[in-house]
Amino acid sequence: MTWKETRLKHLCVDSGQYGLNIAADNYSTTGTRLIRTSDITTDGSLKDAESAVHVDAPIEPRHQLLPGDILLSRSGTLGRSFLVPSQAQGHTFAGFLIRFRPKPGVDPRFLYYATQSARFQGTVHAEAVASTIQNFNADRYANISMSAPSREEQRRIADFLDVETVRINHVAELRRKQRDLLTARRWSHFQEALDAAAGPVIPLRRLVRSVIDGPFGSAFSSDDYTEEGAAVVRLGNIGFAEYKPIDQAYIPMNLYRHFQYHQVSQGDVLIAGLGDARNHAGRACVAPDLGPAIVKGKCFRARLETETADADFVALLLSSPVGASAIEGRGSTRSMINLEIVKAAMLPIPNLRKQRSVVAEHLQSWKKTKAAVDACERQLNLLAERRQALITAAVTGQFDVSTASGRNVTEGVSA
Repeated sequence: MTWKETRLKHLCVDSGQYGLNIAADNYSTTGTRLIRTSDITTDGSLKDAESAVHVDAPIEPRHQLLPGDILLSRSGTLGRSFLVPSQAQGHTFAGFLIRFRPKPGVDPRFLYYATQSARFQGTVHAEAVASTIQNFNADRYANISMSAPSREEQRRIADFLDVETVRINHVAELRRKQRDLLTARRWSHFQEALDAAAGPVIPLRRLVRSVIDGPFGSAFSSDDYTEEGAAVVRLGNIGFAEYKPIDQAYIPMNLYRHFQYHQVSQGDVLIAGLGDARNHAGRACVAPDLGPAIVKGKCFRARLETETADADFVALLLSSPVGASAIEGRGSTRSMINLEIVKAAMLPIPNLRKQRSVVAEHLQSWKKTKAAVDACERQLNLLAERRQALITAAVTGQFDVSTASGRNVTEGVSA
């Protein structure tokens, strides 16, 4: 089949409208719903209304959404896209999103799927400017090349993908629920061991010798990162009682010498100062041997009183629902905390011997559960790859959807 090559801007009535720049302090519980990048899931749907925020002020027409509008993220998770459904008409959108409105002769569903294809996403990530906050603007999106079949062909492709992606999404949702149940089992076992240890509830500051945060502002940027040197602990490195070395960042040693106040040593507890719906602020892990290292802004480094506190236990406790509740109990928003909130968190702390016993018991039970969780994650990644491959093949004309079948897209990943 012969399709013309065009650019995103030629398929839209505008070349990209930026959203509202509004601070979190000005969010409301009433008014017009504000769609943020964090409200859009990886499969392009909108998260539950319980996490929604609103703008209690008049919204200009240019910031009002219509069914069929396409939203694309310009920072953070680049390339995330969202097709505005009819029930979202009149909603508005945040500043880190850009709206593209398809022309009357373009099927919005086809354009949405095209933005999720490997071709489109590959262009976004290849051209992203990682050194700036607003690292993919409307003009860059507008000039991305894509294939454009006839309106009738667009409709056939969209109809096909509507059916097949729902099928894949259903299997993925089952896997996510299984993963979440397994994770909940992990923490229920930890809670049982913690309750059996029966420690008094005290503020975390009584266990901490010192706690500091990372440098903020323009101290250094991603432009300063190098292939080797001193390690920089970032939010992505702090998992639930687990240090994640993926994408480990480094800065030159001469720059590191200016920030030794923020130094990290093996055995320190590393605490995340920011969180989201799945990763609460306050989760923690123990620093491995990183060599020369510092924490970055929005990360904290706690050095414990080793006579009364076990680092592995404290990291587990802060990462657990018990820790999340304690952090929230100090007035945090769950998404952002400061040093005072961390130090004031009231937590059950048994004696050192019992702390170590709780850790040992947890590790034994978590080893088996983690293997199942990891299997779910692998299957979710496989489903995401197959979903994108199917979309890419359809929107680039690699096969004729009128004769193609997606029945095998979930082969090897049972429901």
